[in-house]
Amino acid sequence: MALKLRLTRMGSKKKPFYRVVAVNSENKRDGRALEIIGYYNPMTEPPEIKIDPEKLKKWMERGAKPTDTVRSLLKKAGL
Repeated sequence: MALKLRLTRMGSKKKPFYRVVAVNSENKRDGRALEIIGYYNPMTEPPEIKIDPEKLKKWMERGAKPTDTVRSLLKKAGL
């Protein structure tokens, strides 16, 4: 099982809100997540990024690979 850290879309039409989640890479984008790690809200100014460093570390140790988008969010969040 390959683990990924990726975004899942929430919110309503034209008002997106994303959760950063740990998932099996074979699952759908909005499929069942193993754990919610944080969130990203691009609709606020500046965009709000909140990620739990303990959960992030736990999943990275288990071999989860972040997607390119999540990797850039981690850099912006300073993690």
